[in-house]
Amino acid sequence: MALLLAPQSGTETRRKIEELADDVKEKAADYAGMAKEKVVSTVDKAKELYKEKKVAVSAAVEAGKEAYEKEAAS
Repeated sequence: MALLLAPQSGTETRRKIEELADDVKEKAADYAGMAKEKVVSTVDKAKELYKEKKVAVSAAVEAGKEAYEKEAAS
């Protein structure tokens, strides 16, 4: 608002508004990039955790099957 009310030429006002808009655009792009990196990192961590838990569950199921078969054979 101050830009529009300041005593300066229209050309100067438009230049300042353009600079301000460019700064805002650049910061928004930076924030979007950081957010994307965090999302990708979180998804990668979740995938890795899923794989670890899947292996653990598979091992537990296999151990259960072996224990059942052993008990059934006795």
